[in-house]
Amino acid sequence: MKMVTSIIKPFKLDDVREALHDIGVHGMTVTDVKGYGRQKGHTEMYRGAEYVVDFLPKLKIEIAVSEDKVDQVIETITQTAQTGKIGDGKIFVTSIEQTVRIRTGETGPEAL
Repeated sequence: MKMVTSIIKPFKLDDVREALHDIGVHGMTVTDVKGYGRQKGHTEMYRGAEYVVDFLPKLKIEIAVSEDKVDQVIETITQTAQTGKIGDGKIFVTSIEQTVRIRTGETGPEAL
């Protein structure tokens, strides 16, 4: 089992969710996060004063999947979340040692 964690632009969430649903991924956790990478924020004007926004709003999507679906999930997120502009995000894949469904006590891939 793998945990696919992706950081994307907020306005891409619905497109990514629908595309993942279409390939059979029905569960995910979404968190509002802030951060920056190479883009290093940007400047904005507020009431005539210019200020720097260092941390930009992003969404973190966490999806637990079986190993055979990892490549398909990565490809789907990449194609759907991509705008071609700086700040599109990143995808991280980590191993999951154990999974337990609290309601039933199922473990391993059955718990996904």
